[in-house]
Amino acid sequence: MLSQYLYISTAPTLGRDEVESILAASARNNPARGITGLLLFNGRNFLQLLEGEEGEVAALMETITADPRHAGVSVLDCRTIAERACPNWAMKRVMIAESIDSRRETLERDLPQGLDPEVRKMIVNFAVLN
Repeated sequence: MLSQYLYISTAPTLGRDEVESILAASARNNPARGITGLLLFNGRNFLQLLEGEEGEVAALMETITADPRHAGVSVLDCRTIAERACPNWAMKRVMIAESIDSRRETLERDLPQGLDPEVRKMIVNFAVLN
């Protein structure tokens, strides 16, 4: 059974190099676990979408929650899905445009088409907050 989790967390002291390191580790480790998804980082907060077999995603969420590099992990959405929205993304970093005005447009273009409209709305709302 496939599951999809969407969570946010706070990491105000995380530098660009550390974010790149997290993405590299995800690209290395996620394919073997059958996990796909996307990651947004606005300089202070993460928003991450994870998809995969329920047991694998739940185990990864435990690891993420215990990771000292960020705090306040809060699951925004957790659902069973029939198919992945990000089947080819081991973990794609979705860039947030500098201009708040262009963020919505950029995300609408870059987010996968298969995302549930409700999940898409949460991701876009996160990105336009700053």
